[in-house]
Amino acid sequence: MKIHFMPFKANADRRHKFAKAKYKVTNWSKYNESLRRRGDVTVWIEESAAKAWFAPENQRRGRPAKCSELAIETCLQIRVVFGLALRQTQGFVRSVFHLMELVLPVPDFSTLSRRADGLKLSNPKPRTNSEPVALVIDSTGVKIFGAGEWQETKHGTRIKRRTWRKIHLGLDLNTGEIVCSELTEDTVADPTVVPDLLDQVEGQVATFLGMVQIE
Repeated sequence: MKIHFMPFKANADRRHKFAKAKYKVTNWSKYNESLRRRGDVTVWIEESAAKAWFAPENQRRGRPAKCSELAIETCLQIRVVFGLALRQTQGFVRSVFHLMELVLPVPDFSTLSRRADGLKLSNPKPRTNSEPVALVIDSTGVKIFGAGEWQETKHGTRIKRRTWRKIHLGLDLNTGEIVCSELTEDTVADPTVVPDLLDQVEGQVATFLGMVQIE
């Protein structure tokens, strides 16, 4: 079974129509500054990360590695966040070090590619039940591929109705951990699933964020 994300505005002809919410800007200076900050690509390296950038000494044969596992993981995280290729990632990190006046080795693209395989990722600090959760909830559609989809691809048979499901996820903004989830039919509205999602959360929910549709 293959699962694909639902395309934008799928089944739009059968969906309820909501008028777009209108907002009146009362403070243009702050509004303009907030738009400018969306293009801010300021990046900094924590002092603790800079100190752990070099690989520890070992007694293995061959050329020792210059950069630690943390350094490789940091570069790969930057690559994912900014959607960069490996060569662009190398240049990006190099420019950041230049601006910060840090004299640290930058792993080249071939090193990033080689060491990414089998990299031991650092585990985030697990949340305890006593810590409050900053919960954000959203959903996405998934398409179910079965025999009907294969027949359409192989023989060009038209399928009258495709099979969709909805995945509702709750994420803790403090840790990035998915703390609750629910799989429903694609016709189920998001607000109706919120009670079931909240029942799965261990501990107190201090903040709740979700998409709201306004007629």
